Amino acid sequence: MSLVSDPTPAEGVRQRNLARLLRLVHLEGPLSRAALTESTGLNRSTVADLVGELARQGLVDERAPDPSRRVGRPSPVVAIAADVVAIAVNPEVDALEIAAVGLDRSIPLRERIDLDHLITPTETAGLVAERVAAWREGPLAGARVIAIALAVPGLVRAADGLVRNAPHLEWIDVPLRDLVADATGLPTVVGNDASLGALAEHLYGAARGVDDVVYLNGGASGIGGGLIVHGIPVGGAGGYAGEFGQNRPGIAAASDRRAGDGVLEDEVSRARLLAVARLTAADEPTLAAALAGAGPSADEEVDRQRRILSTALSNAVNVLNPSVIVLGGFLATLAAVDVPGLADLVRGQAMAAGGEDLDIRVASLAEDRLLIGAAEVAFADLLRDPSA
Repeated sequence: MSLVSDPTPAEGVRQRNLARLLRLVHLEGPLSRAALTESTGLNRSTVADLVGELARQGLVDERAPDPSRRVGRPSPVVAIAADVVAIAVNPEVDALEIAAVGLDRSIPLRERIDLDHLITPTETAGLVAERVAAWREGPLAGARVIAIALAVPGLVRAADGLVRNAPHLEWIDVPLRDLVADATGLPTVVGNDASLGALAEHLYGAARGVDDVVYLNGGASGIGGGLIVHGIPVGGAGGYAGEFGQNRPGIAAASDRRAGDGVLEDEVSRARLLAVARLTAADEPTLAAALAGAGPSADEEVDRQRRILSTALSNAVNVLNPSVIVLGGFLATLAAVDVPGLADLVRGQAMAAGGEDLDIRVASLAEDRLLIGAAEVAFADLLRDPSA
């Protein structure tokens, strides 16, 4: 028998309305009470009461009305409280990135821990716990840390956050959620990095307002993907959908093949780009700049990878018929060389009807995309029921 009674119908309505208001301000940024009234269809007194409740819970702040507004009675502005944060973590083959991400999408703290070895799950949990403890004693001393979310380059079981296979990290069947939760004492969620990047770009970035999206992320661990169909993130039966990097690419010219019977991420590869740019490691802006000045061999490799990528994208267009494809990480670097040209290559190989309205875009959240996507799932329970 439950010790907590279910909410009454009236309490349930209030919870849903609190969630509607908090989510609106979270997604749209600061809004006046008048704008919230118009968006929700609730009356002014109900909105005032709900905003007051959210403010008492420390989730929003009310600010003075915009002085530039000249018509009608000034309406207070409601904004997300600056001290409500989640911890977002992205373990990769060359570094562990960790950040504090605000419910207002600010990133007040961010740290990249460079690694000269493959990080283990236990080491990941320990480093996260160490940084969170230090931040809570220092810059986050007055903050409310809601949860931790990890964006992992691999297959993550949606039901329980078990990392089934992160091949480049050499993690197999790792209970990462439990390891980090035990080490930090904080609620923890785990997701596939590209799926979280897709969520972030759909809500706030290059695919904002677009209902049918294919997102591909290129990172140090290879290529992953995420899907938005009819405005809903699609994870598949176990949460493993979107693994475009593991597909066998169609390569028209034998001279373009480099990896024998390799998969897409063996051919379209950040490591190959680093090699022709004569770099051992680099962030994406540095890699892009180096490739631009590296000479004919680098240009040839970029063109080769773009040809193979275009074939993979045309297959996605034929199967999923997205209106927008968003490319992040080193794939954004490849696309940015000539976005219209890449779109033409894709349309030339896709069914005409599916490709005629296709738009290819570079991820606009850049290197924040995985962190913001991870934070979004960390905040999910709070946004679902602020009263809890």
